[in-house]
Amino acid sequence: MNKTAIVIGSGFGGLALAIRLQSAGIATTVVEARDKPGGRAYHWKQDGFTFDAGPTVITDPPCLSELWALSGADMAQDVELMPVMPFYHLNWPDGSSLDYSNDDAALRAGIARLNPDDVAGYDKFLDYSAGVHEEGYVKLGAVPFLDFASMIRAAPALAKYQAWRSVYSIVSSYVKDERLRQAFSFHTLLVGGNPMKTSAIYALIHKLEKDGGVWFARGGTNALIAGMVRHFERLGGVLRLADPVREITTSGDRVTGVVTQSGWSATADAVATNADIMHSYRDLLGTSERGRKAAKALARKRFSPSLFVVHFGLKGDYPDIAHHSIIFGPRYKGLLDDIYDNGVLPPDFSLYLHHPTATDKGMAPEGHSTFYALAPVGHMGKLKIDWETQGAAFARSIIDEVGARMGIADIHDKVVTQFHYTPADFGVDLKAHLGSAFSLEPLLTQSAWFRTHNRDDVLSNLYFVGAGTHPGAGIPGVVGSAKATAGLMIADLA
Repeated sequence: MNKTAIVIGSGFGGLALAIRLQSAGIATTVVEARDKPGGRAYHWKQDGFTFDAGPTVITDPPCLSELWALSGADMAQDVELMPVMPFYHLNWPDGSSLDYSNDDAALRAGIARLNPDDVAGYDKFLDYSAGVHEEGYVKLGAVPFLDFASMIRAAPALAKYQAWRSVYSIVSSYVKDERLRQAFSFHTLLVGGNPMKTSAIYALIHKLEKDGGVWFARGGTNALIAGMVRHFERLGGVLRLADPVREITTSGDRVTGVVTQSGWSATADAVATNADIMHSYRDLLGTSERGRKAAKALARKRFSPSLFVVHFGLKGDYPDIAHHSIIFGPRYKGLLDDIYDNGVLPPDFSLYLHHPTATDKGMAPEGHSTFYALAPVGHMGKLKIDWETQGAAFARSIIDEVGARMGIADIHDKVVTQFHYTPADFGVDLKAHLGSAFSLEPLLTQSAWFRTHNRDDVLSNLYFVGAGTHPGAGIPGVVGSAKATAGLMIADLA
């Protein structure tokens, strides 16, 4: 190992990149600001409950198992993945519902109950999803877009699938029932995208889930992070915790290493950052002309909204509540406008309810259940409110809604532990620009070449991995970015 690399940040993207580099014989150190690894996949243990901070939907397990296979190992020695069925229970205010899964017979029966005429339309949508999955994920998901010519080469496929249209628009061309239009377009919210504006290419998520299923790691998403760390360290990699990087040092058109807040410093042949892209350029590279120029350009882009997440533990078991539920509110487009554009905290909301004890009882003490309820909200550049003063009331209203819609009478009396996480927390803990939960909004004009490049255009040995670079947010997205970035780094360091 005569080549060295430093990876800033231990989120899924950073760890996946580090494993790839270490497996290729590049001595790699991961430097993490927080006391535990994971980035957005951080976790807390409180009163006997385990609470995952962020991503809970694991799709495309092969993109993860490949990280172990690189060195002839087996992911199963470190991580147990458990199937989740149904993938999501979708619930609307009128009392109607749909169990969304890859059980074709059950899904088609559910669609027929909402609108029999849309079963044929769903088949056509599935064909469309399969096509964009092949072009957008299989062929391009781990390919870096470093110049505009690469975008031109992808243009015919993007044009074929009308990538300029939104996911909602494409879905609406196939199904007519408004509930089904919501059912097949909400996925973009899980990667920070507005279904009304996000490129139709993101309809590939449906095919990704249909083929690979939806999974959960025993012990929580944090157990998958812990398994990745074990494998990385087994390969000889080094993880440095609780020491934020203060500066990426440079000399001319190259980076030379990092300096941390504790005063620790190290040089390396290459540096990759899994940190927030604005933080990386504006703060870590703020003394360099490149950092200042890139930060100024990023400030003009659109960033995804933030999240308000209520974590709570309840007395009792709730076998009738699915692992993942989508609780739709009375509005769809109007609510999305409020979140993405209007800068208001709406009186209504749609919620993603995570109930991990439906799959893994070990996430809570015996006779209890772990939950989190997630509400998308505007980022701090749009929604200028004081979460310190308004957070508790908003959290209570969310738990009220969960109790009413999920049939949990006197839900507040059953709460034994509770806390919430706000856009301000994203800003402080993750240095997320504007408190955004997903980095750049996944618009067509902010995708592929238009996104932060996997290798910097000026600093020739500086690389990016994670939600802010190609292909974008979500576990498969950031793991795909690690594959794209690792390919560049390994070739450059050869």
